[in-house]
Amino acid sequence: MALETVSTIGYIVGGGLKSNLKVRLTVPAHLVQEGGFVIIESGDYQFYGLVTDLQLGSTDPRFADEQSEQRLPPHLASLLHGQTLYTNLEVLPALMMDRGPDPASPAYEQWREENPEDQLRPLPVKTVPAHHAPVRNAHAGDVAEVFGKPEKKGNFIVGHTREQGHPVCLNLEKFVQRSSGIFGATGTGKSFLTRIILSGLIHHDEASLLIFDMHNEYGLDDTASDTNQKVVGLKTKFPKTVRIVGLGAASSIRGQAPDFNLQISEQDIGPEDILMLSRELNLRETSATTLDALVQSFGPKHWFSEFKQLKNGAVVEDEKGKKVPAGDSVAFWANQNGINALAAEGLHSKLNRLFNLPYISPNPQGNPLGQIVSMLENGKHVILSFGSHERDLDYLLVTNILTRHIRAAWEEKTNAHRGKDAPEPRPLVIVVEEAHKLLNREMAGQTAFSTIARELRKYYVTLLIIDQRPSQIYDEVMSQLGTRISGWLGDDNDISAVLSGLAGRDALRGMLSRLQPKEEVLLLGWGVPMPIPVRSRRYNDKFWAELLGKENTSRLSNDQILKDFGFEP
Repeated sequence: MALETVSTIGYIVGGGLKSNLKVRLTVPAHLVQEGGFVIIESGDYQFYGLVTDLQLGSTDPRFADEQSEQRLPPHLASLLHGQTLYTNLEVLPALMMDRGPDPASPAYEQWREENPEDQLRPLPVKTVPAHHAPVRNAHAGDVAEVFGKPEKKGNFIVGHTREQGHPVCLNLEKFVQRSSGIFGATGTGKSFLTRIILSGLIHHDEASLLIFDMHNEYGLDDTASDTNQKVVGLKTKFPKTVRIVGLGAASSIRGQAPDFNLQISEQDIGPEDILMLSRELNLRETSATTLDALVQSFGPKHWFSEFKQLKNGAVVEDEKGKKVPAGDSVAFWANQNGINALAAEGLHSKLNRLFNLPYISPNPQGNPLGQIVSMLENGKHVILSFGSHERDLDYLLVTNILTRHIRAAWEEKTNAHRGKDAPEPRPLVIVVEEAHKLLNREMAGQTAFSTIARELRKYYVTLLIIDQRPSQIYDEVMSQLGTRISGWLGDDNDISAVLSGLAGRDALRGMLSRLQPKEEVLLLGWGVPMPIPVRSRRYNDKFWAELLGKENTSRLSNDQILKDFGFEP
């Protein structure tokens, strides 16, 4: 272990829990950076803190104004600097741990009996260290005490501390227990970071994943837009557990056939799915009344298909030669059911965009939605690729329909588990790209996703939302996110949204805004004991070798090489 990773860098000179701690540096300022992980040892306690600011100071302003090195010999100037000019750190105290009395003291043995080593863990800070308590850089053992040992099952290395390069782990078991988010401005490597997290979840088998892959990025091999280098898809590395689902019959993704094609049955479309598209379809306030009447007339399973069959504007001549609505027209149905005919015809015209969608079928083979639910229940991971259907309308409609069915299935399984001793449901994480389109203030109340974020944790279902504009996500949903992983964000509103509801957010604001645009992220919330900026892992061959083992990785690579040459391995 290098000496500089454990040597003292300063001592406490002031501060408090609310105002942060003040540390006088005893080493050159350039050896410490914002976001540094430091340890403070004071009495029986060890404190864990995060450097949030560096401030230059002087014992007298004149010493700071005058350039003494130009008028004094170098040795005198150096001595004067050391006595009159200094640098203070601001440290956010995050955790503390009881170390007990000195092991050589008589009280240590009794303390150890009352505090077994396997039960000691860092706790939230309730007090402050003493004046002049020494402060040092954290070493690998300190990082492991807080974030867990990399070799322990369920701990997944997200990245490394920026100064010393110690591994920082994410507890995947805790990560899937609450909804979470991955954020970052466009071009900050958000998709690569998401691939890394998803790979860890699949490999550690902590939960089933349903990934709504709007831009066809995660399933199959891709090419990076900025480097033109090949990016390995999750299906390539996990062929036995990952299933690629294509939207629509005979759909393909980059010329490759998916494992399964999803067609939506007309019977699976509910009025709530239509109302959710109010903005996309430009619906009027009267649409809800018309939809209710359709359900009353034709039933919840057949209203869509029956309405589709009605003719818009069809007329016939009555006995007096007057033109009246035909019996199979929209207007005739509206008149029979006390609905404004113009409103009904307007709704029918707007629903033509759905009536003609190729992935909506009157009677698809089997039970496509049920098959996806079955895959997830049996430990498979489903990536729904939208193929050429990349409009917001397609994304909103399909994700909401599928999520509603999954929500109902998991609620039923959970209730059976609690009331009838049925097996415990397998945890499920629903991964949502472009989350602000589904979870903004206007849409959140109409989709199933908001309910999942607020309530379905107790039913073993959570969300992983991915977005570049967190400020556009409904604040009630943001408040429910347990773990937040954020890359660089340039907009103040986005930074505020990511930090909302967190202790010490004012101190973390500058840190988040000054992350390197690529490969640096800030870990916050439920899945990590304290906030920390890390240099994230790279999504490359080294990552796969570390995750899967070198033998497994090379075998898969050879198989892929054969496949690229047209041979089946």
